[in-house]
Amino acid sequence: MHVVIVGGGVVGLSCAHALAERGADVTVCESGTLGGGSTGRAAGGIRLQFSTPVNVDLSVASVPVWESFEERFGVDIDYRRTGYLFLAREAATAADFERNVEMQTARGVDSRTLTPDEAREHCPELHAESFVAATYCPGDGVADPHSAVQGYAAALADAGVDVRTKTPVTGLAREGATETWHVETPGETLPADYVVNAAGAWARRVGRLAGAELPIAPRRRQAAVVEPERPLAESHPLTIDLDRGSYFRPEREETALVGGHFADADPDVDPDDFSESPDLDWTAEAVERAADVAGYFGPETRVRNGWAGLYAVTPDHHAIVDEVRPGFVVAAGFSGHGFQHAPATGRCVAELCLDGEATHVDISALSLTRFEDGETAVERNVA
Repeated sequence: MHVVIVGGGVVGLSCAHALAERGADVTVCESGTLGGGSTGRAAGGIRLQFSTPVNVDLSVASVPVWESFEERFGVDIDYRRTGYLFLAREAATAADFERNVEMQTARGVDSRTLTPDEAREHCPELHAESFVAATYCPGDGVADPHSAVQGYAAALADAGVDVRTKTPVTGLAREGATETWHVETPGETLPADYVVNAAGAWARRVGRLAGAELPIAPRRRQAAVVEPERPLAESHPLTIDLDRGSYFRPEREETALVGGHFADADPDVDPDDFSESPDLDWTAEAVERAADVAGYFGPETRVRNGWAGLYAVTPDHHAIVDEVRPGFVVAAGFSGHGFQHAPATGRCVAELCLDGEATHVDISALSLTRFEDGETAVERNVA
């Protein structure tokens, strides 16, 4: 079986690796460089604290790969488990926290609810009086997406996968008699039994080539690296003010990463034409909001650098992982969770192509038809 993967980010590479491990002939077509799209601008979060079962299950299934990545792929991804600390200002959010933790622990996640004073044990400078509840999971953490791409790329080379960079897919057509897809690229047309759309922020465009309309919009997200007034220990958790959409975590050399989703650009930005530098107004607001959470930040906080990248966002902040047309599988729209869920997604995609259904994780909630059927459940824990 020949499978063409459209997209050379971490999701596409994981899909290619899982397929090659099971003996499929795989070609990866990437219009730019491997990891040069959203993966290269990801913050690298790997967490188990999600608000819906399918996202928790994808994380639980992915973590063993991240834990053993250096052993399996020969690359150190700098996987640091410093935890995630979610904070609630509103009573309704606190009630959601209780339900989320109950669901997470039922799936084997070591998450817990905390009082604001208990949260101070993990975030000593926390303005605890501003919050009503928190959740914490010590198994959450961060890793380096660039290193993960390198590891997957080396493994694909060893497996004989045909990886083609600077090779955009310009057309998709399927012959009914042979049930073969014809994948048009500038150099040649490739026959394929399956095509996997792992194009991230470009997934809607690729879907249209195959006659599939996908509710996936590219949204610009920003992050800034700052020198806080008071340093954060490297063991400090990634801290999220969920009601105000802001977060921060320690970086190297006594810096901190600050971000948030409170000042979105046009949700339908052109993924080929957007500013990759953070806006000054947004950066100032990000630091101000971080200062409202904890005493690490204030007027003397200095901005060192930053970046802007793209999320591929669906209306319910869940991915689409589904065979949406015969022989055309979508693995996109992760809404900022693609890096951390890539290992489990790759295996599920391999099962869809080779077995006809995914059994590694129950991904029925990620079907495209959920938007028509009204069977969506919005992921609240967005960061």
